[in-house]
Amino acid sequence: MQATYIRSTQDGRKVEVIDGWICLAGAREADSLIPLEEHPNRQAISKAVPGATHAAGRLPFTHVEAAIAQSALSAAKRIFDASPSGITQRLRHAVWAKAAAEGVE
Repeated sequence: MQATYIRSTQDGRKVEVIDGWICLAGAREADSLIPLEEHPNRQAISKAVPGATHAAGRLPFTHVEAAIAQSALSAAKRIFDASPSGITQRLRHAVWAKAAAEGVE
């Protein structure tokens, strides 16, 4: 299990990238970062967390934290996961990308 520490929350929970997932206290939150400009709730996030530039699940990130997280996510994706869950995840991403390209929601 490869883990990259990003920060701790105010209540002491760790925010880490673990095996290609952004995790909060070891629980998966998201598998990618979203720039704040593209986030549907960007105004509320900006108001609650000044300086946030990205979000992943419920977690806002500053520019530096997002860079660390993206680096760890990229490194994890370079490792080919041939397990059934890895194959399932790649298929799910391919189906989502195809549906998005065709405008299916």
